[in-house]
Amino acid sequence: MRRVIFNQKGGVGKSTIACNLAAISAVEGRRTLLVDLDPQGNASRYVLGDAAEGLEQTMADFFASTLGFRIGSRKPPQLELYITETPFAGLDLLPANRELETLQGKLEARYKIYKLRDALDTLGANYEAIYIDTPPALNFFSRSALIAAQRCLIPFDCDDFSRRALYELLEHIHEIQEDHNEALAVEGVVVNHFQVGARHPRTLVEELIEERLPVLEPYLSASVRVRESHQYARPLIHYAPRHKLTAEYCALYQGLNGRG
Repeated sequence: MRRVIFNQKGGVGKSTIACNLAAISAVEGRRTLLVDLDPQGNASRYVLGDAAEGLEQTMADFFASTLGFRIGSRKPPQLELYITETPFAGLDLLPANRELETLQGKLEARYKIYKLRDALDTLGANYEAIYIDTPPALNFFSRSALIAAQRCLIPFDCDDFSRRALYELLEHIHEIQEDHNEALAVEGVVVNHFQVGARHPRTLVEELIEERLPVLEPYLSASVRVRESHQYARPLIHYAPRHKLTAEYCALYQGLNGRG
């Protein structure tokens, strides 16, 4: 199953959700691939720490190879060449870096929007689960991810800005479905940074449910453990396996995979 975690609004927890679900998938015994398409490389740093800096092969190298050039190299666009192992058993990574930004215009001009989908197809049965992290924008890389994926998870931060962005986001996804990927399904809205004792977040979520939007449970609590897990480059299932938020992530994972 290929899942893209997408929201054009920044700060809603895309990378955190992608990395933690991917890490749980690997712990559950599924060979899992995490794809980082955000030039900021937050997902890459989350699972590799300082080792994410200076990697020789990244998604920028892969996309450059699809253009038929790379300074000092003529490697073919075979996606497996750019996969790196993480310290966590069963979890591999296609890392990102800032070079992705410089390639975007060239990739759009040459209409390479299907290259990621086609490349993931070549991996065949190598991976049982693929999680794709995206930049906080509707651009070439996020569109490529939506075209390549089968399911879309939408992180939702509990504020009015996120709510307004959500409606626009759903329209963009509908366009992708109509024009490029009719198999893409919105799997659900992942409520993040939820404060159970606060009235406003609770009201926002209730209104989304009343509008029949696919709000997933459980909601993910706000916790300092997330920042700590970023600092130590260890997803929650490895950093704080008995924490309440880790249990919420595990329950979300189980629900998504039919075992809730």
